[in-house]
Amino acid sequence: MKLLLCKTVDKLGIVGDVVDVAAGYGRNYLVPYGLATTPTEGNMRRLAEARRVAEEDRSRARAELEALAARMTDVEVTIRAKANEDGVLYGSVSARDIADALAEDQFFLKAEQILLDHPIRHLENMMVDVRLAQDLRTQVKVWVVRDKVDEEGAEGEESSADSAEAGTEAGGHGDSTDA
Repeated sequence: MKLLLCKTVDKLGIVGDVVDVAAGYGRNYLVPYGLATTPTEGNMRRLAEARRVAEEDRSRARAELEALAARMTDVEVTIRAKANEDGVLYGSVSARDIADALAEDQFFLKAEQILLDHPIRHLENMMVDVRLAQDLRTQVKVWVVRDKVDEEGAEGEESSADSAEAGTEAGGHGDSTDA
């Protein structure tokens, strides 16, 4: 079924494109939601200006993505995570965590743009692919490092544990058989 797109549809085309789609997709989705219409001469003339604007927007967005890709060369992000002595994380580092770390460096990406085969579960450094457009990719170096506990915080926890033990030794609220 040939249809004329009235609006830009991701992975299908931009406004003014004549596309060939499955009949059910056209009848049940594109036409009822106003995304496409029949490709007549009148409809094509009516959408010519919208197509020109969409092409300009598309080329402007492409230029911005290329500039972003150029800025992202040699970018490194560090993600702190809690891990055991063997370097195995208690959780994992996902694409969302990497996107959040990049956002702190003013690189605002969606988690879907981070191409991570599987969540990172070990302390390591690795190159992660970032897809900015269908044919535009770059890489980011991700460092997953151990989250350091503050020395004072660790000492504070130890001293409170010591005082709890001292309370039970002094006949406080511990398990006592002298009743």
